[in-house]
Order: sequence, then structure tokens, then C-alpha cells
Amino acid sequence: MLPAYGDNALVRETIGSVVAQEDPRWRLTVIDDAPGDLKSFVAELGHEKVRYLPNERRLGINRNFQRCVDEATADLVMLIGADDRLLPDFVSRVHAAAEQHPDAALFHTNAIVIDEHGNPAMPLADRIKRLVSIKGGVVTGGERLAASLLHGNWMYFPSVVFRRDVLRKHGFREGYDIVLDLDLYLRILLDGGRVVLFDRPGIEYRRHAASLSSSTAGTGARFDEERNYFAETAAAMAAAGWPRAARAARWHLTSRMHAAAKALAARKGAPPA
Repeated sequence: MLPAYGDNALVRETIGSVVAQEDPRWRLTVIDDAPGDLKSFVAELGHEKVRYLPNERRLGINRNFQRCVDEATADLVMLIGADDRLLPDFVSRVHAAAEQHPDAALFHTNAIVIDEHGNPAMPLADRIKRLVSIKGGVVTGGERLAASLLHGNWMYFPSVVFRRDVLRKHGFREGYDIVLDLDLYLRILLDGGRVVLFDRPGIEYRRHAASLSSSTAGTGARFDEERNYFAETAAAMAAAGWPRAARAARWHLTSRMHAAAKALAARKGAPPA
């Protein structure tokens, strides 16, 4: 499922990376929240496995993501970013992992970070993610994974593949645009879901200034949403009997550090990292 917002060169790259998969066991649905030329591109592509669904009115990121959930028909579902790229063996590796771990709720296929030009990149945020993450090649869940994600959300959402029944059961809660992925992961974990962490990346994840997370960090809206969310989540983790996760939510250190770095950069008049 590809939640798009109109047409540009990057979303066309994303679609191309799906079509180029070595394993044919895939279907792509593009749900466009700003209908326009992308419809013509998909039509000209003429691929029987690619369908285009425009929104009749603007839904916004949260509700467009939810429409992706509602429209999904396959047993395995991912919401790929409209500027990211699948690696050629992504589909085959996901199917193999799903067969090997039939009880897993989701699969984090991990990512190679690239910049707006498609070159490898490792900005500060991603270096921190590497430090706080649980390394791949394992199956995990429960408080261990919840606490780790609350120290710093190191899972790249466009690289996650969900079991459709799990995704439909939990869905995206309205009111969250920045933490909608973390919120979904944590509710799945609280429900007993297990996660397969890939040891080798499956996608290329693009970092650039025009992304939602980058633009909202610049305005401070990101940190307002995160602050409210972590307060709510600390209470939920405590109620579940997960004290380490509750403590991590209360402190939310990486979010605070990110906010402080943005504020310092703004005061100095320099572009934030």
C-alpha cells in the first residue's frame, strides 16, 4: 500500500522499485491524497498488479494511512513511503520470513538510509537509532521491545510488514501524525504481538527536509505531539505492569534531545541537523 500525495519523481521511483521485484508475489495499491498526474503515470505504466485509488477529498496523513489499512486485501501488508525504494529481493525475503515465523505479528525489514539524491546517508538521528536499536536476526516483543522503542523509535515504518489481521485489528488512532507508527507498534506489543527483526535491510529509506517529520520538527509541532503521547503511554505501560517501558516513556530522552538540538540550532541561526 502506497499512501501518496500527488505526483513527483520520487514517488515514481518508489513505484518502479516495487515493479522491479525479483519475486512476483506482490500487488501495489496507490492511494492518492492529492489526485492529479500520478493517475496518468499509473495508467501509462499499464501494470496489471498496480492499481490507483484517488481520495475524493483530502484525508491527511493519518486517515490516508487508515484507508490503506481498510483497502488492503493481502495477508501481508506494508505501507511504503512515497519517497522510499524497495531493494530487489524484498518480496522474496519477506515471504520466506513469514513462512518461517507464522505466529509473528509484524516484520521489521530495516533500511539503508539515503538522501534526497539517493546517496547513502547517516545523519545524527539515524546514528542514534543505531545505538539504541535491538540488532536484527531475532524475534522479540513484550516489554523489552517496548522499552527499547520508547528510548528512541528506531524502527523504520516504511520497512515494516504487518499481518493484515493484526493491522486491521489495531489500525491508526486519529489525532496522531508523527507518532502514529510508534503508537501502532506499542498497541500490538501490549496485545502480545511478536516481531521479526531482519538482520539485512530490505528498503532504502529517504531522509530529506521536505518529509513530514523534518518539517514538523522545524515548527515544534512534532514535539508537542510527542510530549502528549509519551505522557499517555507512560500511564498505559505502568497499567500493563511494564515499569521499564513506563520509565522510558516518561523520560523520552531522544525526543527531548532532538527538541533541544533544534532549539539550539535555531538560536544560532544555523540549519538544524
